[in-house]
Formats: sequence, structure tokens, C-alpha cells
Amino acid sequence: MSDIEFSILSPECRPLLDKFYRAHRSTMRSASTAQSWVARQHEIQGALSLTPVAGGHWLTGLFVAPQWRSQGIARRLMDHAMRSISEPVWLFCHPDLQGFYEASGFVPAGALPQSLGEKLMRYGRNKTLIALVRAGD
Repeated sequence: MSDIEFSILSPECRPLLDKFYRAHRSTMRSASTAQSWVARQHEIQGALSLTPVAGGHWLTGLFVAPQWRSQGIARRLMDHAMRSISEPVWLFCHPDLQGFYEASGFVPAGALPQSLGEKLMRYGRNKTLIALVRAGD
């Protein structure tokens, strides 16, 4: 597994990320305003997006292909993507995933930037989500 490459996906390659999500029947999509990161060997194994928000970044779209799960790829991908970020990183997750994210340094978020607070309220109408934050390094 040591030859997995973790890197920023160039904007012109963004369609590959959407193809990856679709191939695994994920509803996730890449965002043009986000910095997309991928883990890959010969093909994309996992991906995430970091979107700038007031005071930090919002992590979305974290997905690892089923055949590559439980090998630490998601955690390593997050670590690479957030390595140079000195601001907080927020995310929303299902309560069942809270322990996974806490193991990567996330804690329950107290206050959210206004834009994220509004999103959480809107998303919360249809599903149960919690907001977590990881302080910048």
C-alpha cells in the first residue's frame, strides 16, 4: 500500500472524480470551488474536497471505494489534504461516523461559520447530521 499517491486533482481532471463517484453509485459530486484530493495507484481509490469558507475550510465528498476500505486510506488522505491548512476544517457527518472522525482529530463543533450553520440547518431537515471541526495545525 506504500505506493498510493495522495495529491490534488487538477481542475481539468475533475470529470474523473465525478466518474469515480458515479461508478460507486455515490451521490457525491466535485465542486468547482473546492480543492479536490485523491488517493490513487493506477486508479482513484478515494477522494475528498476542501472548500474555503469564512475562517477555514469545509471537508466534503470523502469517499473510499468499497474494495479499498479499512486500509487507512481515508485517514491518510485527510492527513495529506489538511497538512498545510492552518485554519479550522469543518465537516458534517452521520452520528455513526463521529468516532472515525474523532480518531483523526475532529471534535464536536461549537460555533460554525454562518454559511455552514445555514447548510447544516437545511440538511438537517432530511437527515441527522453532526458538525465536527479539526483545529488548524
